[in-house]
Amino acid sequence: RGSMTRGAVFLDRDGTLMEEVHYCSDPAKVRMFPGVPAALGRLKPAGFQIFIVSNQSGIGRGLITEAQYRAVQSELLRQIGPGLIDGCYFCPDAPGTASTRRKPEPGMVFEAAAEHCLNLASSYFIGDKSADIECGRRAGTKTILVLTGYGSTQQCAPDFTAPDINAAAAWILASLT
Repeated sequence: RGSMTRGAVFLDRDGTLMEEVHYCSDPAKVRMFPGVPAALGRLKPAGFQIFIVSNQSGIGRGLITEAQYRAVQSELLRQIGPGLIDGCYFCPDAPGTASTRRKPEPGMVFEAAAEHCLNLASSYFIGDKSADIECGRRAGTKTILVLTGYGSTQQCAPDFTAPDINAAAAWILASLT
């Protein structure tokens, strides 16, 4: 495939891939949702690159350090397993800070698209918050709200609502045929 033709799946982290832990700073508290590696493992052979896109305002608020974020992220990636995640983007900005990267702004998605030659019209954004859905919409991707994390409390209009990442992956793969 030529440049700018690859689709991607963008994933929120907390509440989507792992249990929501308020400003998680301890790798021992990482609890990945069941079936995450299997779901991602079904998307990779379909040609998708997979990226984690996460607001981490706890850094900007002084509640966790960037080193703590990186330790938690490393543990999540270890649990997911090698070869499934193509890149991780995070925004440390606190709410109220002028930011082009803090979701719902699509800056992190645009960075990934530029760095990895992605076709956003062939891409998906999966998350558990309205900010994730809005970020995906602003970036030009299809959007999926998962009902893990805060998903069941959100007021938004995703392209699809799924009980979890497994159902989200199944919907993506079914939409390709």
